[in-house]
Order: sequence, then structure tokens, then C-alpha cells
Amino acid sequence: MANPTSRTKADIDRRRRRRRRRVQIIVIYTAIAVCLAWFFESQATTTVIFVRHAERATQPVEDPGLSEAGRQRAAELARQLVDADVVPGVGVDAIYSTSYRRSIETANPVADALNLPVLMYDVSDTEAITEAIVKEYKGKIILVVGHSNTVPEMIANMGASKNVPEISQDEYDNIYLVTIPWFGKTKTIRLRYGEPYVP
Repeated sequence: MANPTSRTKADIDRRRRRRRRRVQIIVIYTAIAVCLAWFFESQATTTVIFVRHAERATQPVEDPGLSEAGRQRAAELARQLVDADVVPGVGVDAIYSTSYRRSIETANPVADALNLPVLMYDVSDTEAITEAIVKEYKGKIILVVGHSNTVPEMIANMGASKNVPEISQDEYDNIYLVTIPWFGKTKTIRLRYGEPYVP
């Protein structure tokens, strides 16, 4: 006849081993879930918003700032982008502009509203800035203020549409959204803002 005490000790040991296994399995699954969440978060879709600077003033001839219409358009851009994400209070994560006054003045209202610096990029090397943005800002929303001749080029550099129509000298109302998913095809969407362009 078996000793009742030994059976109880064996049962207790078995229960402890089962509990230990359960805890180990829970820890392993939790670690896997955390790693997967981190991986997918780091691979999230990057959104780059390209705009041409707003309407420029006629004076001074060299490096003019914005006209009154341009200041109004820049304010409208800020209104549109302050809450660019659907999460309240979350908007653009970084702002890039060329060093031209009209571009900086277009970016400033957004930067002021979001308390972000305006980072300068070299207008003559658009390929370098697009590569840097893709590497540094995975899963973020970035605003890039450029010029009629650089915006289509930068969109193409991102691997997005190479068929962005030429931007007319008087056309200031385009917003191009380039979405770069961690897996899949880069897409370009064109929207309009502010006073509409009439050819």
C-alpha cells in the first residue's frame, strides 16, 4: 500500500512543474508578442507630404518672401496639417524646407503650431534628402516644402509616381501625399488646399 504522504508530495511536485511550464509558456508568448509589436511598429507606413512653397511676393527680386495670398495659403496649410494623424494632437513629425525665404515662410506656420524646427535641405541634392527621410523617419509623417521643379523630382526619388504633372509657375495649391509602406507599393495622392489654381 502506497504511502499517502508520498502521493501528496508527488502531486504537489507535478502541480508545481505544470505551473512552471505555464508561466514559461506565458513568458515566451509575451516575449514573442512584444518582439512582433516592435517589428511591425518599426516597419510602419511612412507618409511624406510634399508642397510647393506658397505664393511669393514680387519684391525683393532676390529671395522674396511670401505675398499676402502666400501667407494665407501657409496658414491654411498649417490648419490642414496640425492634426494630420487621426489621433488628436498628433501631426507632422518633422518639417523640411529649402533655404529660400518663401519656402521657410511656408513651413513656419506648421512648425510654430507643432513646436517643431524647420530643417533645411540642399535644393540641389534632392536625392540625398529623400533617402535620408526614408531611412530616418520610418513610420512617421514628414512635411517637405519645395519648389515647382523639385517636388515632382523628389516624389520620383521616393519610388512613387514618375508621372507627377509639371507644376505651373502660378500653381500653388497642390499637396502630394506619398505613402511608403514597409511592404508593398509606394503610392502618391494629390490633394488641393487653399485658393484653387485656375489655369
